[in-house]
Amino acid sequence: MKKIEIDLLTRVEGHGGIVVKIDKNKVKDVKINIFEGPRLIEELLIGKTYSECLNIVPRICAICTLSHRYASIRTFEKIFDIKVTKKTLLLRELMHIGEIIESNSLHVFVLALPDFLGYPSITAMLEEYKDIVMAGLGIKEFANLIMLKTSARMIHGENPIVGGFGKYPSNGELDKIRKTALELLPLAIDSLKFFSKLSVPVFSEQKENITFMCLNSGEKFGFVGNSVLISPHEEKDVEEYEKLTNERVVSHSYAKRSVYKGKTFTVGALARINLLGERLKGESKKYFKNLYSTKWKRNPLYNNHAQLLEILYSLERIPSIVDGIKQLKDPEIEKTEKLTGEATGAVEAPRGILYHHFALKDGLITAANIITPTDQNLDEMEKFLRIAAEKLLKQKKKKLEPSLEMLVRAYDPCISCSAHFLRILR
Repeated sequence: MKKIEIDLLTRVEGHGGIVVKIDKNKVKDVKINIFEGPRLIEELLIGKTYSECLNIVPRICAICTLSHRYASIRTFEKIFDIKVTKKTLLLRELMHIGEIIESNSLHVFVLALPDFLGYPSITAMLEEYKDIVMAGLGIKEFANLIMLKTSARMIHGENPIVGGFGKYPSNGELDKIRKTALELLPLAIDSLKFFSKLSVPVFSEQKENITFMCLNSGEKFGFVGNSVLISPHEEKDVEEYEKLTNERVVSHSYAKRSVYKGKTFTVGALARINLLGERLKGESKKYFKNLYSTKWKRNPLYNNHAQLLEILYSLERIPSIVDGIKQLKDPEIEKTEKLTGEATGAVEAPRGILYHHFALKDGLITAANIITPTDQNLDEMEKFLRIAAEKLLKQKKKKLEPSLEMLVRAYDPCISCSAHFLRILR
């Protein structure tokens, strides 16, 4: 029995390793080990007020901070029967898009692109690929500005609250966001063109289509919904999240795992583009039509392309959001007398569906459950690692580690969110 062992997977958020066991040139076992300390946020929330919860849940992760806060807000507003105004919804969309752009650009340009170009890091690429690197960093910097102006801080912002916002950005701040989004559109298009010309390895491609899940955003492409689409033709209410995820514990990881009907599935940008791509508009729809193929249904490496499409969509969407916000008066914060109930809220975090479930009694939390995208993707990652390792062994490739790391990085795993993650045995 031989082992390929990656003790510390680089260029991902958090700490983890891969273990692949190989016997007589056959893959016997594949494990993704997450060995960060277990996430205890749910227990910490018991007995806290719902407003305290909004300050605690973003601390799960500094990258998905606003998604966690937003998912909790949606849960509590569901419990309280609060219907927020159009201006609040538009500003939340702008805030959420900011986080999607920031996270997607960090992953594609800084973490994943070196894999496609054969470099160990983004800094090693600067001499030959300075333009594409600077374009990515410029887009990411802009996303940080959006989060600053909408949530009051780039990380762990506290401006979004149950019922609305503490403060709405000025027209001048909104105009700057609108102007910059339009200026960055050509860079996003050029980046997508650049990435689309790169060779995509087929070692992680399977014969059948992947099962995808994402929130149903309605008639338009988006990142919020009350029901879940499951390919090819299913839809479930988010309140059925436990049946959709079936979380379980495994011995080799602090992160929980998820399956649907006994099978693995994928969430994230690739799921959203596969299930909602026809709802895109403008330039993002044009490039979706030009670039999309059935390979996107069978190869996780296309998650990188899907994230770039989402960046393009988001930049295109910003001007109309800003125009809509500016036309409306700042609303009062919606309040309620109802402080007891139970509900599930969900948003599309950058890496996929994020579920927050809470039970309240007299304003205090009595039960809490948080299911993150990486928890849902982990079993799928192990499945595709096995597929990749088997193909690479048949090709008699001696060094498997870079290819397997590239595959896991394509999922953009958020290890802190998953439980707070790779190692190969040969």
